Amino acid sequence: MLRTHLASVRNLALGLLVCTTFAIAGCGNSSGTQYSGSVTFQGQPIPSGKIYFQPDSTQGNSGQTGYANIKDGKYDTSSDGGMGAPSGPMIVAVEGFAPASAAGAGEGGDEVSNVRMFPRFEKAVDLTSANGKFDIDVPVVAPTATGQPGVMVNP
Repeated sequence: MLRTHLASVRNLALGLLVCTTFAIAGCGNSSGTQYSGSVTFQGQPIPSGKIYFQPDSTQGNSGQTGYANIKDGKYDTSSDGGMGAPSGPMIVAVEGFAPASAAGAGEGGDEVSNVRMFPRFEKAVDLTSANGKFDIDVPVVAPTATGQPGVMVNP
């Protein structure tokens, strides 16, 4: 009888520990400000990629980095695979990938390649009053030695 009671107490304690861990961890994409918007390169929607919202510690901002997948020129940190970030001064980074047809991988353009459209683009911005809406256009500067378009870093 005592052994059964101890096993029940142990199972209850383990269950409470698991529940507490999930409560502290949260749902991933529910923390911080949720950002959404459009992402373009040369005025055209970026077919696929990733956008990151890194709090700018040099400006006194801290917290976890937010991120979202880019699909057809749109992103939303509250979507699956995304994470919100604190508001305030940020370093926003964009990575964009060409459609498979543009990379010579076939017809249709629905598939995405692993060919970067441009080097990783970063820009310092202040999202203190963004209210979750932020659009960004990746600027073109000149082709690099590899023939890939170059971009300005922190213009």
